[in-house]
Amino acid sequence: MKVTFYEERNFQGRSYDCTGDSGDFSSYVSHCHSCRVHSGCWMMYDHPNYMGNQYFFRRGEYSDCMSMFGMSSCIRSCRMISMHRGSYRMRIYERENFMGQMYEMMDDCDNLMDRYHMSHCQSCHVMDGHWLMYEQPHYRGKMSYFRPGEYRNFSNIDGMRFMSMRRIMDSWY
Repeated sequence: MKVTFYEERNFQGRSYDCTGDSGDFSSYVSHCHSCRVHSGCWMMYDHPNYMGNQYFFRRGEYSDCMSMFGMSSCIRSCRMISMHRGSYRMRIYERENFMGQMYEMMDDCDNLMDRYHMSHCQSCHVMDGHWLMYEQPHYRGKMSYFRPGEYRNFSNIDGMRFMSMRRIMDSWY
């Protein structure tokens, strides 16, 4: 997996080739306004150490990241997402600490309210696969990346409320 970051828009200025997770690449490029994803899927963050807003990138050219994604700041750190082959499974819960109504998901959900009559979920357990969860229906708004694990309290994630979710599929690589 590889991504090249450029200081300026349209792939100009100093560049940095990245082949793995990078908590802060400011020592290579002072800021990043464009990038080329040569292979793989990546989460980009507008603050060092995988903090701040998250943005999902897959193979392609991004000549002006700030305007394409409505970013208020440039990319500062990145995390590669390993390819997952196999089933996808996640349990979502109405309340924190796996309380309230629970639904098990194995495919994408573009509107939590329409499918499960839940206004939002507050915790989840990802058993299989990698998932993106969005604050608005139809995969809009701020997003967060979830890999296998237990997530007991979404208020720890900037108090976000998730309304849609989808799998990161191997066909995206």
